[in-house]
Amino acid sequence: MRKLLIIAVVLLPQLLLAQSYSTNRSRGRIEIKGDVAVSQLVQKHIELNERVRTIPGYRIQVASLSGTSSKNRAFDMKERIREAYPGVEAYVVFDEPNFKVKVGDFRTRLEAYVFLQQIRNEFPGTIIRDNILPTQINWDEMVPESEDDI
Repeated sequence: MRKLLIIAVVLLPQLLLAQSYSTNRSRGRIEIKGDVAVSQLVQKHIELNERVRTIPGYRIQVASLSGTSSKNRAFDMKERIREAYPGVEAYVVFDEPNFKVKVGDFRTRLEAYVFLQQIRNEFPGTIIRDNILPTQINWDEMVPESEDDI
């Protein structure tokens, strides 16, 4: 009994002090002091992110052409793709010294892979590339309304 009384006398003030410290802390105010340059950099970062109008996505690279008539062949291939697949956009990108023909604006690698399976017999050697897509793309039109549309 005496041990219990000693433990209660020692622990009870500790518990009461712990409660008073935690309640005082919750009423405190936090003030962050730092260099002004850090605040300016954060503000510039926010402004840059507001101006950038792109999102990560995928395109399928159909060809990488070089040589004397590579530009003409690339644009001919682009038109051939547009005629064969009217719902899919095709692009010609000049990546010195090559003209690359890319297809599609896919949000996921899986979507790109599904389309790759459709065109791989006609365009062998195609590969999926990570790409930065413009946000002006109307993604609502690309999402099927129901499972029947797939």
